[in-house]
Amino acid sequence: MLGYLHMSDTRGKYPLRTASSNQRGIVLISSLLLLMIVTIFAISMFRSFGIQERIAGNTRDKERARGAAMTALQYAEWWITQNNFVNAGNCVVGTYNANANQGLVCLRSTGLNVMVPDVTVVPWTNGATEIGTVYTPPNMNTTNAANPDYYFRAPRFYISFVGYFDHGAGGCGNLYQIDAWGNGTSPNTVAVVESNFQATYGTGCR
Repeated sequence: MLGYLHMSDTRGKYPLRTASSNQRGIVLISSLLLLMIVTIFAISMFRSFGIQERIAGNTRDKERARGAAMTALQYAEWWITQNNFVNAGNCVVGTYNANANQGLVCLRSTGLNVMVPDVTVVPWTNGATEIGTVYTPPNMNTTNAANPDYYFRAPRFYISFVGYFDHGAGGCGNLYQIDAWGNGTSPNTVAVVESNFQATYGTGCR
């Protein structure tokens, strides 16, 4: 009995994989990996730019707070020289308005270091009452938060009498400690500054 072997050509159904197709697959995978790396790098770069912008904004606001505090401090020094150094007394707890010609020089018994436990914590309070003298510089915006020149509130200062000094022929005078603080655009942006200031009033010490 004769038989025969049936053979079929399967080359059309199952094409052979060649070296070039393998290379195309590797190139595709490499391209996807490179695209993913570039995407991650770009996201990191943009995120870094955002952080740097926030740091720059915070630094600027801190400098604005320091500028406000320094303005109040310098005003207090000037105010003392306007013959106000003779008005030292035991200060009453409360706030005053320098723009309404109010202001006090407090004796050591009611100096700031006595009235508050930590001068770096603002607003300064004695009990539940805020203390200090409010000074609003000309054209300072403390009302319209939509404007870029906005400050959260006007700065404040406190003048404490330290003691007398005698320079002999150079005259006599008083020594004061002046503390001041100011805000930037938010209550969390605060700067506190301090100076020792002497006012000479002539010979004939007390």
